Amino acid sequence: MLKVVISEFMDEAAIRAELAGFETLYDPTLVDRPDALRAALQEAAGLIVRNRTQVRGDLLAAAPDLKVVGRLGVGLDNIDLPACAARGIAVHPATGANDGAVAEYVIGTALLLLRGAYGASAQVAAGAWPRNASMGREIAGKRLGLVGFGAIARETARRAAALDMAVSAFDPYLTPEDTAWRPAHGSVTRAELDALIASSDVLSLHVPLTEATRGMIGSDAITRMPPGAILINAARGGVVDERAVVDALRSGHLGGAALDVFAEEPLDAMGGALFADVPNLILTPHIAGVTQESNVRVSAVTARAVRRSLEG
Repeated sequence: MLKVVISEFMDEAAIRAELAGFETLYDPTLVDRPDALRAALQEAAGLIVRNRTQVRGDLLAAAPDLKVVGRLGVGLDNIDLPACAARGIAVHPATGANDGAVAEYVIGTALLLLRGAYGASAQVAAGAWPRNASMGREIAGKRLGLVGFGAIARETARRAAALDMAVSAFDPYLTPEDTAWRPAHGSVTRAELDALIASSDVLSLHVPLTEATRGMIGSDAITRMPPGAILINAARGGVVDERAVVDALRSGHLGGAALDVFAEEPLDAMGGALFADVPNLILTPHIAGVTQESNVRVSAVTARAVRRSLEG
């Protein structure tokens, strides 16, 4: 019986339904126990991971029978794709299964940071009435800039258009003739990166971490953003210079920021000290694409892909 190891959290119903007939080892603590994970992989044909398990080097060497890796998500920077290809190991991301969840995160945090009223609970409960200080901005009429215009960004654009935002995007891999620039709902303006940064009231990142995108949004780029602009990174840590974001929030140049991803994950107390007492900042634990609903979809899509690969 072929063995499938699952090293991070996953919907258990999907395991039962989609991986019936395989020997499954589901232990979401394995990601933090590398010796145990390597031992579990010695006779495994399949491995299912999220973003924290580093599928490379020693881990691949410990899995001589590995035939397929299922990724509970879409980013593949934690997987050594050339090494997998050299060994004939198939890699299957859960493409499309969490697009809506990430898009909702982007729009939700943009609304929260623009409006600015939701941090007043303690003051109101204490008897204060900070109406002037709580006066924020509407999202309608603001420009959303999308760095990268893949599937998640397009879902974000669709939701933004429904809120009467103007939408622009930069994507060097899409030609001007691509039908993506002519969505069924609303319209999207194609822009170069510098112009996009300089004109966006809300700038949202939708690119993988590569040598070309590492540090893409640093102090120079943030300085070119309009005063009071909002920055949202639910893509990959390392694309944004975190210290530059903190400095811009403290100075008041940025009106707000939401970071769901970090250069080092999970963020520990030492790394988190950088963000202590920074105003208008939302930090979340790489959760933008994970909701109760998307976890079910992502788990099912990934498990089915692993099954097909092992049965094929």
